[in-house]
Amino acid sequence: MIMGISQQLHAIGRPLLDAQLAHPTVRGIAAGDLPEPVFRSWLEQDYLFLLDYVRVFSRLAWQAPDGHLGDLVDLAHATWHNELSLHRSMSAEFGADLEAATKGPACAAYTDFLLRSAADYADGLVALYPCMWGYSTLGRVLADKPPAEPRYRAWVDTYADPGFAALTARIAVMIDEAAPDPGRAAALFTEGMRHELAFWDVP
Repeated sequence: MIMGISQQLHAIGRPLLDAQLAHPTVRGIAAGDLPEPVFRSWLEQDYLFLLDYVRVFSRLAWQAPDGHLGDLVDLAHATWHNELSLHRSMSAEFGADLEAATKGPACAAYTDFLLRSAADYADGLVALYPCMWGYSTLGRVLADKPPAEPRYRAWVDTYADPGFAALTARIAVMIDEAAPDPGRAAALFTEGMRHELAFWDVP
């Protein structure tokens, strides 16, 4: 059986996903003992990232074939209303100041990469996939032994949710149907995974 492009990307990304699981910030979330100032800063950066993630989905929706226009509109809607709402409520619990937050270097580099890649439909799908696939996989792994601290457990539960996994699977189907050049897809996906790893280095 021939492996689809999305499955090939999973194989490429697994070592960088393992590096995320070993990162001190992720380990702290998993243990429930990450210092609050670190997570507060991370929440601020991720909030700014997600604002541009909505823009990426919207730009790709404009280019999408009719059969996937609704998928991308749904993803933009879910990110704006669900994921950003979670960030606002969680940020309040950690005392994060979302209004005053400014992008650190990792956030700025990642969002610039995504917005540039979204100029092309297939490239944009591949570039955004590391975030969805990575968080869905991280959530599933961390949920096997969730943190006792309720706020960190809520974060894990969000990304371990089957609904989030289903959204990720929809993107995988769209990537396979878009049939990007395998070499270019591998390069974009690897770059996205490296941005994901760098994002855990909280400013």
